[in-house]
Amino acid sequence: MQFEFTDAGRILAGIALLSIVTIEFGGYFMTKIVRGAVPMTPFQQAFARAGHAHAGVLVTLGLVGVLYADLARLDGAVGWLSRVGILAAAILMPGGFFASSAGKNRTTPNGAIIMVWIGAACLAAGALSLGIGVLTS
Repeated sequence: MQFEFTDAGRILAGIALLSIVTIEFGGYFMTKIVRGAVPMTPFQQAFARAGHAHAGVLVTLGLVGVLYADLARLDGAVGWLSRVGILAAAILMPGGFFASSAGKNRTTPNGAIIMVWIGAACLAAGALSLGIGVLTS
């Protein structure tokens, strides 16, 4: 059997790979935070670390998910959810950490924390549909 990307898988993987440059920039920004060059509360530092870590891990997991969805030849709603769910979490969860801690001297999250929970739901839906889809393919 020869592997071939679906058009959706190829496009999503390409976009995810290009997004790694933004995560790399986030790593540079993290070095500035750790050195004290960017004034932040301990809460904001913790959320910056969480956002950066979630971005890197979830983009990597999303790339693997795209491959598995294409290898299992998942199509329809399950195929789309399998390919997009984890990658959506890679945007929503880090975005929620960053946005909910934005602002001078913030010590608690603002309403944007809901993005973390929406991202977690996308991650669960994507991982479940991918896992079930792979098992039943």
